[in-house]
Amino acid sequence: MAVLATTEICDTYPALVESGDLRVLQPSFQIYGGRRAFSGPIVTLKVFEDNVLLREFLEERGNGRVLVVDGGGSLRCAILGGNIVVSAQNNGWSGIIVNGCIRDVDEINRCDIGVRALASNPLKANKKGVGEKNVPIYIGGTRIVKGEWCYADSDGILVSQSELII
Repeated sequence: MAVLATTEICDTYPALVESGDLRVLQPSFQIYGGRRAFSGPIVTLKVFEDNVLLREFLEERGNGRVLVVDGGGSLRCAILGGNIVVSAQNNGWSGIIVNGCIRDVDEINRCDIGVRALASNPLKANKKGVGEKNVPIYIGGTRIVKGEWCYADSDGILVSQSELII
């Protein structure tokens, strides 16, 4: 699957932007991982300072999907670390977007996967297994649901109701 430039997508589909079928996430996410641009169908997860379900998701076959995680915007601990990202890379995930923190940044940056997060924090997450899979989430100023498409590069992150071609 070819990765499309977010600027080109926005320029090609202004009517989708205007209708809300193509949304731009607020520019609050930092770029991590060895893959600066990625895209794929979205699956969602909602957790708070707990990474058990996140690990379970990323141990599954990714098939080029993008996991979008609403971590409640918490900056108090990291819900994604190097071991989980290595697993995601090996399982064929295209990218991970975390509305929260990550850790093991140097290890994550060596992985061939795209990662976006608010910041890094060395403190690890809880392990209670609390959260919700495949539910609508609200991050970066937009509502995101399973089955939508994500396009991310150095210019930003887009969410589309359908797969786009240029």
